[in-house]
Amino acid sequence: MNIPIGELSRRSRIKIPTIRYYESIGLIPRAPRSEGNRRFYDLAAVERLSFIRHARELGFDIEAIRDLLTLSEAPQSSCAEADGIVLRHLANVEQRIAQLELLRAELARMVHECAHDRMATCRAISILANHDECLADSHPAPVAHGHELMSAGAAPQRSARSGPARLQGGPR
Repeated sequence: MNIPIGELSRRSRIKIPTIRYYESIGLIPRAPRSEGNRRFYDLAAVERLSFIRHARELGFDIEAIRDLLTLSEAPQSSCAEADGIVLRHLANVEQRIAQLELLRAELARMVHECAHDRMATCRAISILANHDECLADSHPAPVAHGHELMSAGAAPQRSARSGPARLQGGPR
């Protein structure tokens, strides 16, 4: 079946530039081209992209998806390796949840301790201005599309304004 890229995008609910990206990094096979240089795909591409989209929605990174796709091509083999990939991802998710719970507690404390009076006495502002008033040594890095912007376990950062480097962790 010859499915043009626009139709593939509609069926898989993945944008055309992302399909081209996945093709360029080998997550999906390069599509044959027509004489007019148009890409045409088959139903297997729709299924593969649906798998990729679902895995991305669940937060798997590209390499884990690549490994899972490779494993899925041997349907009679043991699923132990796939289970291992999923279990590692689950452990990462649980770690992020624990970090976010610490962050939530810190933010809730900031609001709770505030007198809600004037900016001069605003507890949220004073805590933001002085990290030493936080319960935790550090806070989880921002997350965008399931990717941490700063890798977990990164070396502590020091700047002239922040004072001594802090280690990532829980309450002081």
